[in-house]
Amino acid sequence: MKFARVFAVLILPLTCAAPVLAADVPPVPVVVTTVQSENFGASLAATGTVVSRNDARISSEVGGTLSWIAEPGALVKRGETIARIAPERLEFTLRDNDAVLKRLEAQLSLLATQRARLQTLGNVVSQSQLEEAQSRERMAEQDVEQARVARDRARLDLNRAAVRAPFDGVVAERLQQAGEFVAGGAPLLRLVNERDLEVVARAPLTTADTVSAGAEALLIDGDRRAAGKVRAVIPVGDERSRMVELRIALTDHWRVGAPVRVEIAPRNLRKVVTVPRDAVILRQGASYVMRVRPDNTAERVAVNIGPGHANHVQIDGTLREGDRVIIRGGERLEPGQTVTVRLL
Repeated sequence: MKFARVFAVLILPLTCAAPVLAADVPPVPVVVTTVQSENFGASLAATGTVVSRNDARISSEVGGTLSWIAEPGALVKRGETIARIAPERLEFTLRDNDAVLKRLEAQLSLLATQRARLQTLGNVVSQSQLEEAQSRERMAEQDVEQARVARDRARLDLNRAAVRAPFDGVVAERLQQAGEFVAGGAPLLRLVNERDLEVVARAPLTTADTVSAGAEALLIDGDRRAAGKVRAVIPVGDERSRMVELRIALTDHWRVGAPVRVEIAPRNLRKVVTVPRDAVILRQGASYVMRVRPDNTAERVAVNIGPGHANHVQIDGTLREGDRVIIRGGERLEPGQTVTVRLL
């Protein structure tokens, strides 16, 4: 009897332990969406920078002392003066050329009078004397023409002492200061048109064969998005980076120099199955999604991930259009677990 009681005490914990059943686990709340079938293609992603189509370092065509220059940040219209070279030296040059021209014109008038007088003398003057007079007159005419060119050039230089804006814009940078002597052609300031913008992006060399002018583009900067079109593909690759340049027209106002991400719509589309990126789970080099069966239990479906576009990716596997896949709450699910479904 003692042995029997001891035996009963020993086996009591084994016989009274309650097993944990899957049915006793409460359903896991998840958010699901349906698998879509759509025309899809690999979009081109690249990084770019917003630039102005009119961004120039403005120079003076004449040298001299810089008497005035516009302040950085100044808004100017086309044709407005943005810098000025002291005009005194240029005025002296113009007066000197005017004097030279008048002297040569007087000399030409004298030679013309002498030639006319010789012609009136008739046979008294030899033919060689007449030809010599005519030759001197023609050379004097050329001297006068050269003097006129020098006078006009000096007048043009005087007009160009006032440096004018070639387009509307803002003075972004001042490269010289008032009072400095500047040579002709030396940059004075940087002028940027902040309204006429485009995006310059660089992409692999193969892009030149897959992207053409007119292709739709999406420009992304954080939460901001804007539509654009490829204006030009420069089909010349850089020998170091092996990249080509894309020029994308931008109609929205943006900050010059802002970095943007560029997504260009694919040209060749085909019908494929896509899911949101959040539906794909990556574990130990494998990728899968959690599909919800009709009885609201989860199952694991292995997939291969293809190219992406916006928030969706192409997948290859056994999923079909209309299947329900989990996009939130599926990371810790085990196959066969019951879920509570909430549609996105």
